[in-house]
Amino acid sequence: MSNIRILVGCKRVIDYAVKIRVNAARTAVETNNVKHSLNPFDEIAVEEAVRIRQRLPSRVSDIIALSCGSAKSAEVLRTAMAMGADRAIHVEAEDIKLQPLSVAKLFRAIVEKEKPNLVILGKQAIDDDSNQTGQMLAGLLGWPQITFASNVNIEDDNLKVTREVDGGLETLSSKLPAVITADLRLNEPRFATLPNIMKAKKKPLVTYTPQDLNVDITPRLEVLSVTEPPPRQGGGTVGSVDELVSKLKEVGAL
Repeated sequence: MSNIRILVGCKRVIDYAVKIRVNAARTAVETNNVKHSLNPFDEIAVEEAVRIRQRLPSRVSDIIALSCGSAKSAEVLRTAMAMGADRAIHVEAEDIKLQPLSVAKLFRAIVEKEKPNLVILGKQAIDDDSNQTGQMLAGLLGWPQITFASNVNIEDDNLKVTREVDGGLETLSSKLPAVITADLRLNEPRFATLPNIMKAKKKPLVTYTPQDLNVDITPRLEVLSVTEPPPRQGGGTVGSVDELVSKLKEVGAL
């Protein structure tokens, strides 16, 4: 049985409780003076890495948190270390330039440098909902991937993962190394305690740039415009079934 080194993805996103607004230029959502936090699905991924260590304390030798983004991304890395990650890596780049393929290439470069044999990511980020980085990373590495995981077990060098599909649950097995993406019901993340928050400030955090890793992050997609959905129309009351049918025909619902 080999030791397990886990790399966990951590993205800084607008907090899930914040009401999103489109910026004045209509090029993106407004991010200035808006609360940000660790992507909830990535928080679940960090929690799962820590739980794997708790189940297999003699085998998990390292948990590394990795974030790609602006200088403020260091905040979510400190959160991950307060939850139980041993150390962190920050690839500093402009958020606006980072698209899923670029992030996957940056992750691949770190995997080649750090040699983890298990990568756990959130299934998607709540800001763009792309749901692409984990799959692209697995393709770039040539590793097996198991997405939307709701339960993870490791026996020897074998993964046994239950994932959620439209028809119910599906159980897959794979050898390490592998890429897993975490679904909402995989676990409930712990709250970072004050002592662990203080300890996280002393844990190592290394910073790279895309140039250090020889990765080109030039955007391949261009956002033409971002608009808010139209306001919802108010409802009305009808006095009879015939009137209801007539109204539905008027709006083309029948």
